Amino acid sequence: MPVGLQIANLTDSKKKSASVRDELYDQIYSSGASIGIGQASATEIDNLNILEATMLAMQRAVLATNPTPDYVLVDGNRLPELISSSRALVKGDVRCHSISAASIIAKVFRDRLMLELDQQFPNYGFNQHKGYGTQQHRQAISIYGPSVCHRQSFKLTSITETQ
Repeated sequence: MPVGLQIANLTDSKKKSASVRDELYDQIYSSGASIGIGQASATEIDNLNILEATMLAMQRAVLATNPTPDYVLVDGNRLPELISSSRALVKGDVRCHSISAASIIAKVFRDRLMLELDQQFPNYGFNQHKGYGTQQHRQAISIYGPSVCHRQSFKLTSITETQ
């Protein structure tokens, strides 16, 4: 984010409703902030592990950012190898404006991706649980098996009998 850029109401994306996140997403994109999206595939997660795949996705996000940032702040306690100077900041999404913005961008991007996947794989209910391991999602996997977008290394625990 450009030095001095302030966008009202930024905080951890989990603390905002979907409609507020959508509004903030649009504000961030129109603000002049430089944005890069990075992803890791289910296969990469299976081959690397979730933490290393997350580091890879962060590297890709920084490489996709134009212009390349001078300094990168990362939410958490680990840093990927980056071409820019960087710092990890625990609870960064509630402490740092640019990390809050990145949290909003990532959450909205992911939610929209889940809506697209719901069109391709309607039996799984991605439009409702957004890919999180809810009982509904686990039940769909137990009935239909994992789709090509599911991690094969994820162990589906038995569904409780409280249905």
